[in-house]
Amino acid sequence: MILLLAGGFEVGYALCVSATHGFTRPAWSLATVAFFILTLWTLSTALRTIDVATGYAVWAGIGTVGTALLGPALFNESLTTPKALWLTVIITGLIYLKLADRSHPTPRA
Repeated sequence: MILLLAGGFEVGYALCVSATHGFTRPAWSLATVAFFILTLWTLSTALRTIDVATGYAVWAGIGTVGTALLGPALFNESLTTPKALWLTVIITGLIYLKLADRSHPTPRA
């Protein structure tokens, strides 16, 4: 759950960075810093119990997909068919990465 929260904060950070217009808008700049701190704090908390490779991949994937989906809604960006296809590939990869991370019971000797 903490990793999902970290991914959400990453989306907030990425969207706020875009709204700062080069850090010339103080309110958006402060929101960017707040989301940046929150995403790093929650990610580091999640990585206490999750392998770093899996945790980072999931966090980055949530940030990428969330930003790509919300960017068009908030900033009039485009979401083309090829972008949607590759986002599907990312999501599928994250699912399989998490499934591969499951611990498997060891056979008894």
